Amino acid sequence: MNKKLAAALSGGAVLVLALTGCSDEKDTKELDAWAKKVCETVPAQQAKITAAYDALAKVAKDGKPEELQKTDSEAFQNLSDGFKARATALSTAGAPPGVEGAAKKHKDAVDKLTLLSASYADLKKQVDALDTKNQSKFASGLDDVSEQMKDVSQQYKSAVASLQSLEEGDVKQAVAKQPGCKKAAASASAADS
Repeated sequence: MNKKLAAALSGGAVLVLALTGCSDEKDTKELDAWAKKVCETVPAQQAKITAAYDALAKVAKDGKPEELQKTDSEAFQNLSDGFKARATALSTAGAPPGVEGAAKKHKDAVDKLTLLSASYADLKKQVDALDTKNQSKFASGLDDVSEQMKDVSQQYKSAVASLQSLEEGDVKQAVAKQPGCKKAAASASAADS
């Protein structure tokens, strides 16, 4: 079951990579300031998200129900917190200045990250409510969680697509200059290899 979860959750680094690109020497001070706000907290967010994905991938599917429940609950909480922090950072920064259509794309990205965070919080609640004393009920409950992960996986893909839409042209270049996004992208690339 946890292999299914890990497969559904894999690619956490994609969100970081969606916020990176090639740099350009073009003078875009306001946009650079915006990108700095967005990228300041990315390394901490990425570390939390990556650790959660790793925990889900490593937990033994045939382990004790209490251990599975604890690991899954903590991982889902960390994923919820990580994506909420991403949404908050993006929301606080506002829409990228001087970019056509940025307000709509910004709102879409914030909304989708917020929804993703809420979905992981719901999965945590569902895992916390599982009956670890009854192996059959516990296994059935994990199957239900696994099914819900399919929806969460689609929400994740939608959030990535929204970030990629927001991160076009000058925005992509401004973000790529920021140390926080460069560091997170480098660690995400190393984790993927």
